[in-house]
Amino acid sequence: MRGEEPRVPTNRPAEERPRLQAGYRERVYALVLRIPAGRVMGYGQIARHLGEGYDARAIGNIMHATPQDERQIPWHRVINAQGGCSTAGLTQPPDLQQHLLEMEGVEFDARGRCRLDDYRWSPPEDKDGMEEDTSFLA
Repeated sequence: MRGEEPRVPTNRPAEERPRLQAGYRERVYALVLRIPAGRVMGYGQIARHLGEGYDARAIGNIMHATPQDERQIPWHRVINAQGGCSTAGLTQPPDLQQHLLEMEGVEFDARGRCRLDDYRWSPPEDKDGMEEDTSFLA
């Protein structure tokens, strides 16, 4: 899966398919590079910030394919809408993402979830703070 292009419908020309346009992944990586240590963003939150053509699943696929280069993209700062890590079975050790976040000061409960109200980061340019509605999780 690492390095594979996301699947997209083929009934539209490539220039109309956002996932095939130059810079699609780079927009995600540029935003993730801005997340401060000890803070997190959700897959859906990133998708909403970036707008049309992005969804939570695409963000997850892009994060899974994060290049290991000189930018040192902090992939571990992107978590699910419940405040948990979604990388079990994809990293070695399986709890690597949670461990990296804990090293940055993020605390997790016994269910492996952090309090999003405490750790969620929103880019300053988000006028309404782009806070995810997680009230349904309580």
